[in-house]
Amino acid sequence: MFYSILLLLNAPAAQPVQWAQLSIEQRIIIRVPMAKKGRAPARSVPEARNEWKEKKGPRCIALRSIRSANIVMDNAIDLLLADNHRYRARLVRGCRSTSFYSGFYVEPDEDGSLCSGRDELQARSGASCGIDSFRRLEPVEPDD
Repeated sequence: MFYSILLLLNAPAAQPVQWAQLSIEQRIIIRVPMAKKGRAPARSVPEARNEWKEKKGPRCIALRSIRSANIVMDNAIDLLLADNHRYRARLVRGCRSTSFYSGFYVEPDEDGSLCSGRDELQARSGASCGIDSFRRLEPVEPDD
């Protein structure tokens, strides 16, 4: 958001009127940390890439629900949500998830969602990658 305010400075009648302009810019950036290793998960969930199966995912995910992220593939970042669901953010071609090893930043849109085809993840290193798609992750059922 950008605000511009015009100020009229109080001047005596004998002196000319002075004008000044003050600009205020507001920028909100949300940081998404990587999941901490060694911490017990809230419930038993598989951690390895091959213990998850991908299903069709939504176009957007509410930013307020994202709690942390995990890197398990070269071209994707797994998002862990507050309700214990997981989504895989597939990055656009040419982007590598290892650029985001220390987390990432997102500039939220007015709708408060992180959307594929629209938003970008920004790394502390300066790397920036678009999101190609989201995939919903479900645990693979063990063979009995």
